[in-house]
Amino acid sequence: MTDINPPPTTLDANLGLLSLTQWLSPSFPLGAFAYSHALELAMSEGKVTDAETLKSWLSDTLTYGGGKVDAWLLAMTLTGGDPRALADLAEALAATRERWMETSDQGTAFVRTVAQMGGPKIAPCALPVAVGQAARVLNVDAETVIALYLHSFTANLVSAAVRFVPLGQSAGQSVLAGLHDQIATQARAALDATIEGLASSAFAADLGAAQHEDMDVRLFKS
Repeated sequence: MTDINPPPTTLDANLGLLSLTQWLSPSFPLGAFAYSHALELAMSEGKVTDAETLKSWLSDTLTYGGGKVDAWLLAMTLTGGDPRALADLAEALAATRERWMETSDQGTAFVRTVAQMGGPKIAPCALPVAVGQAARVLNVDAETVIALYLHSFTANLVSAAVRFVPLGQSAGQSVLAGLHDQIATQARAALDATIEGLASSAFAADLGAAQHEDMDVRLFKS
């Protein structure tokens, strides 16, 4: 007779993946929908106007900017890095006040909700460091955690563009699907992350984040 129950390791992995998926879903109360990572300024200035320019902007963010920084911080937290030191590093790497507010406010909301659900109690900190600490107890490999985090990060920005440009839902989903290979590549590259090698070079996006603070009319907090 065939045993229909999966092995415990498989069950644990599935439960961990379900928890991670819940934490990174748009319905998890982080307030992520209120942040655009300076994409709002790029759209308002006509630098991001359609699916093609959106994909290019997001690709650079993943490779050189905030996406890379978050992935590396998350990877180092998952692999046993000191959360307090990495939280301080995250603050130091936030190029502007809005960037720090974006990651710290979401990180605070994340740890509060996870604790209320019966999960580990974590001191408020930047979002990737918070997620990394919580995910340590899950039976999910680091590469998968990072890939799903980057997918959530990118999907939130696609949603912002769908609302602001505006883009059609199908166009937005096509952009996101077109970045899957890059998200997977960045997740794997982050496994080799070190503090000494962590840097970002998305200068236009950082300047945009600073200029966003002075916009007269804003839909997003960053």
